[in-house]
Amino acid sequence: MNAINQVYRSQKSTVPTGIRLRRVSVNIVLYTVLISVSLFMLLPFVWMVSTSLKPPDEIFTTPPTFLTPHSNFDSYTYLLQNGILGSVANSFVIALASTLLALFFCSLGGYGFAKFRFRGRAALFSFVLGTMIIPFTIIMAPLYVIMRDLKWIDTFWPLIIPNAANAFGIFFLRQYISTVTNELLDAARVDGAGEFAIYWRIILPIIAPGLVSLGMIFFMNSWNNYLWPLIILKSPANFTLPLLIRSTIGPSGRTVWNVQMAASVISILPLLVIFLAFQRRFVEGITAGAVKG
Repeated sequence: MNAINQVYRSQKSTVPTGIRLRRVSVNIVLYTVLISVSLFMLLPFVWMVSTSLKPPDEIFTTPPTFLTPHSNFDSYTYLLQNGILGSVANSFVIALASTLLALFFCSLGGYGFAKFRFRGRAALFSFVLGTMIIPFTIIMAPLYVIMRDLKWIDTFWPLIIPNAANAFGIFFLRQYISTVTNELLDAARVDGAGEFAIYWRIILPIIAPGLVSLGMIFFMNSWNNYLWPLIILKSPANFTLPLLIRSTIGPSGRTVWNVQMAASVISILPLLVIFLAFQRRFVEGITAGAVKG
C-alpha cells in the first residue's frame, strides 16, 4: 500500500501545477453544469409531487410554493377509494406478461440469426430490421380488425400477444449471442444436449445482462403505452394507469389537477423501484451491448 502511495505521489508531482489547476477548473465547471441540468430536469417531478399534495385552490398561487399549510393526501385517498389499485394491477399484469413473452421469443430469434446458417438468412434478417421503420399507426387499423375477429376487444390479449416479438429485441439479443463461442455450443452438442437445452442452459445465462436491460425497456414501454390500450380497452375495470390518468381530465377549467398529479406519481413509483433494483444490471447490459455491437 505504501508503495502504491509513493508511486501515486511521484506521478502527481510530475504533473505541472498549471495543468492540475486547469483540470480542477474543468471538473468544477463540468459538475456544475451537470448538477444544474439535473436539477432543471427534476423540476417537473417536484411540481408534480407538490401539486398532488395541494388543495385545488392553492395549486396555481403566486409565488409558487412546494408545500402549503393545507397540504394533505386527500387526492391519494380519493384514488385508492376509486379503484386505482385495480388499474395498477392491470398495468402490471400486461407489462409483465408482454415483457416475459417478448424476451422469450426475441432471444429465440436472436439465437437463430446468430448461430444458425440457412438459406436466405441475411435477407430475412434485413426484412426483420426493415419492419422497425414502419410506424405503429400504419398497422393499427388492420391489427384492430384482427383483434375484433378474434373477439379479443376489451381484453388484455391484444396488449400482450402482438408484442411477443419485435425487430429491436431480436437485433439487440443477436448482438449478444453472436459473441458466444461456437466451440462452447459444439461441446454441449457432443455431450448430447439438444438445441433448446443449449439455448436454455447456456445461452440464456450468458446473455442475462442483456435480458435485464431489454426487459426493462419492454416493461417501461408497455407500462406507459396509451394509444393502443385506449383503442382496445372499453371497460373502466380493465383500464391501465395511462387510461385512468386520462379519465381524470375534465372539461377546460375543471380538471382536478391534484388528483391527476397524484395518479401520475403513483404511475411513476413502480418504474422507479424497478430501475433502482436493477440499475447495475441495466447499465451493464446496455454498455456490454454497445461494446459487443
